Amino acid sequence: MLKDLVLKNRSYRGFDESVRISRETLEGFVDCARLCPSSVNKQPLKYFLAWEPDEVEKVQGLTKWARALPDMVLPHPGKRPTGFVVICQDKRIDENLNRYQKDVGIVAQTMLLAAVEQGLGGCMIGNFQAGEVMEVLGLPEEIRPLLIVAFGKPAEEIHLVDVPEDGNTNYYRDENDVHYVPKRTLADELLN
Repeated sequence: MLKDLVLKNRSYRGFDESVRISRETLEGFVDCARLCPSSVNKQPLKYFLAWEPDEVEKVQGLTKWARALPDMVLPHPGKRPTGFVVICQDKRIDENLNRYQKDVGIVAQTMLLAAVEQGLGGCMIGNFQAGEVMEVLGLPEEIRPLLIVAFGKPAEEIHLVDVPEDGNTNYYRDENDVHYVPKRTLADELLN
């Protein structure tokens, strides 16, 4: 069921580096994503794939993870992802970078659900400098990075917990590096 995939689809920040992601696997994720609905059916999104270790290292170096845990450097050494998809917008199709943000979310979630279905996982990363990504990856001016999605075999424990009484939704880790993600209840989310 879809809910089972959604429950397994966490923002993983620790991976088993011995499990390599292939180009074919990443292409499969993008193949699912390209079939998603698109605003006005413009389909302006393009995808840069990184699966070779040197390319993965380049992309990893451009990202900052877990902003809510400023004292922690994630992923931990030896627990990095083994593949990335950089979701970009082709400005030759449409220059409006805000119009397609919902498309970006739809395709990112679709790729992550496809990963979960294969026993993999990932993390959406929005904390990067687009210009730096363009330069390091050799992307032309008309191709603008909007979101980076990391992929790999999850190697960490994540638990969903209720939001505490104080309403704090920040995720946190315990002394054993177990990750906790507070979630509001269904009743808290419904307006009527």
